[in-house]
Amino acid sequence: MADTSDAKASTRVPVSALYHPCAPADLPAPQPKDGAAPRAIGQDRAMEAVAFGIGVETKGYNIFVHGPTGAGRHTLVQTLLQEAADRRPRPDDWCYIHNFAEPHQPTILRLPAGRAVELREAMAHLIKDLRAALPAAFEREDYRARRDAFEQQAKSAHEKTFDEFRQRAEAQDVAVMRTPFGLTLAPLKNKEPIRPADFDIFPESEQKKIREKIEILQVELEKLVRQIPNWEREVREAIRNLNQEIVLAVTSLPFGEIKEKFKDLPAVCAYLDVVEKDIQQNADEFLSAAHEPNQNDGPLEGSSRNGLSFRRYQVNVIVDNSRLGGAPVIYEDNPTHQNLVGRVEHIARMGTLLTDFNLLIPGALHRANGGYLVIDAERLLMNGFSWESLKRALRAGEVKIESIEQLLSLASTVSLKPEPMPLALKVILIGEPRTYYLLSMLDPEFATLFKVAADFDDQINRTAEETKQYAAFVTHIAQREKLLPFAPGAIARVIEYAARLAGDAHKLTADMSALADLATEADYCAKAAGEKTVSAQSVESAIEARRRRADRLYRRYHELVATETIRIETAGERVGQVNGLSVVSIGGTEFGRPSRITAQVQLGRGQVVDIERETELGGPIHAKGVLILTAFLGGRYGMKQPLALNASIVFEQSYSGVEGDSASCAELVALLSAIAERPLSQSFAMTGSVDQHGNVQAIGGVNDKIEGFFDVCNLGGLTGAQGVIIPATNVRNLMLRRDVVDAVSRGQFHIHAIGHVDQAIALLSGMPAGELAITGEYPAGTFNQAVMQRLKVFAEGQKQWSGGTQLTIGRPV
Repeated sequence: MADTSDAKASTRVPVSALYHPCAPADLPAPQPKDGAAPRAIGQDRAMEAVAFGIGVETKGYNIFVHGPTGAGRHTLVQTLLQEAADRRPRPDDWCYIHNFAEPHQPTILRLPAGRAVELREAMAHLIKDLRAALPAAFEREDYRARRDAFEQQAKSAHEKTFDEFRQRAEAQDVAVMRTPFGLTLAPLKNKEPIRPADFDIFPESEQKKIREKIEILQVELEKLVRQIPNWEREVREAIRNLNQEIVLAVTSLPFGEIKEKFKDLPAVCAYLDVVEKDIQQNADEFLSAAHEPNQNDGPLEGSSRNGLSFRRYQVNVIVDNSRLGGAPVIYEDNPTHQNLVGRVEHIARMGTLLTDFNLLIPGALHRANGGYLVIDAERLLMNGFSWESLKRALRAGEVKIESIEQLLSLASTVSLKPEPMPLALKVILIGEPRTYYLLSMLDPEFATLFKVAADFDDQINRTAEETKQYAAFVTHIAQREKLLPFAPGAIARVIEYAARLAGDAHKLTADMSALADLATEADYCAKAAGEKTVSAQSVESAIEARRRRADRLYRRYHELVATETIRIETAGERVGQVNGLSVVSIGGTEFGRPSRITAQVQLGRGQVVDIERETELGGPIHAKGVLILTAFLGGRYGMKQPLALNASIVFEQSYSGVEGDSASCAELVALLSAIAERPLSQSFAMTGSVDQHGNVQAIGGVNDKIEGFFDVCNLGGLTGAQGVIIPATNVRNLMLRRDVVDAVSRGQFHIHAIGHVDQAIALLSGMPAGELAITGEYPAGTFNQAVMQRLKVFAEGQKQWSGGTQLTIGRPV
């Protein structure tokens, strides 16, 4: 193999680029214990968007906050909303009252903050007092005397009228007699009723005369009897007027007092007038209820046996803002339809379900009215009808308490139809970016209802200022969670880990929850070691423990490699074979896994078969990468002659899906090696995508991939010839483990960065790639010249096959 030390030296990545430490001396001193937590670090754009959405009062300027989980979305939104809420006045209270005209349509009442509870308590005391005062007033002696006087006066008048009639009848020798069937008239003789037998012996003329007198008196008696109901009605009317007078006397004072208390609220005064009129018209119910057993038997307390319910005089306060210092900030963690718009509850009583306006339960939209409502978008969308109910309320500017059956017009029973509440609030949805983009694409109403998007970044620039804020955040977490103090070195190690999570040495992750978890775990390690402060070693121990808890499958993979169940060669040379690198993600854990990529060629028509794709194990992006390398072959080697070969590429011992184009450069080198029949070093693994011109492009997961191959090489011991080839554009992403960096610094492991596939060819084959001369030929002894020579043999072979002559394809001399 030719000497390629110059090529290796030119592509070797210096040790200083493998890890970018954070200097503890550059970190600020710890904050005092009362120091406030830093705002969302590096999320200025998102903060500006949230502040803008809060400030715009126009309808439709609701906010959708999207970004990665753990970026502090909820904390930032809650902080900004609370600051805005504290500057705003308290919104009004809301309550439902009985609609005396339409009982199944409760009326909503709006009152200044704190006045709704005041009205509820005032009405409760009023009804309680009247339930005692009204029966007592009707039990007083003066009322009884006046009522008895009315009754006695009527009775005397009735008796006098009948006495006068009786006297007139007796003066004509006719008696007025009471029988079981009523009053009757009978003739008299000597003031004694004449018996029928005696009456029959009277002369006919006398009998006729007596009958005529009786008939005249009978007509007069019937007139008197017909007047009896009128006399009784007059008595009842007089008693009713007396009762109204008593009721008015009892109710005027308390109603006057409560009206005076709420005289500044015309709607309340109008309601009190209706209540007063209803009580005056139904005073008898107060009296009958006073003689019934006290019913303290549940939510329908106050329901009497004759159907009376004093609950209609109660006030159902659904929104009480009396305790707020500003506008409400409500977070609804279970945004079901009922939890958003409210519900009507029912009580089982005697085999039936009963309800009234007092069983109206408010939803989150009611409680947040006049302020801010925060909802998790994914939870909202997972609850059936919740999204449509929210949009309906925002469109209409009001919220209706209704069941899902009423919403879908499926209810056939008579139920309450409460008056809607006018809405004036700001809704903030917090969710994943894909949720935002899907709603934007699939729901035409979304853009009109949520006009402000606050986009949280998943990475933060690793500047001096952001690093200081990170340090302040770690200190704040330690103080908030009552952890041991963090030494500057420990904070520096946490920041370095944040850069590793970001996958970029010049970036920091925005996943603050992961860093808070690491701080907690480092505190545990420090306490277990008996330390008084959290040191850099404590953080390192926490990182190692975290990795160990999740590396069972990773270790199992290493066992399979060590026993050669999975073949990974880390020494020697092979034709058409190269070690590729991929990243496996399982349950939030990622690790690098080397794979053998092999290629075979044969006489054909220029087709490159992706075996992974043919077996439906390869994804579309991987298939795209294979098509790109096919185009590279045609562009570089097929200008003067056809590509008279068929080739196949496969990930050996791959039994699951393969996706992505990060192995396309390795696949291309393996294919070129198979064509040229030149061996490639198995001491290297490589990663990187390639374009149609052979330029090597950046890939993801570079740190995991390097460490994955390093661990495999470590199974049999490092030879000093092993290493990884990566795209030059990925050098800025390097934040490798300390053991990898140490091995590179000792010369036991190497990392090379390339920008073109020819550099990979030189490193792996030990031959110069060779550049195309003006003559259209590659220099002798170069890798590309070997490829061209073999392709010529294939082309000649195709011609001979076409002419019917068999040709043996061999390696060009």
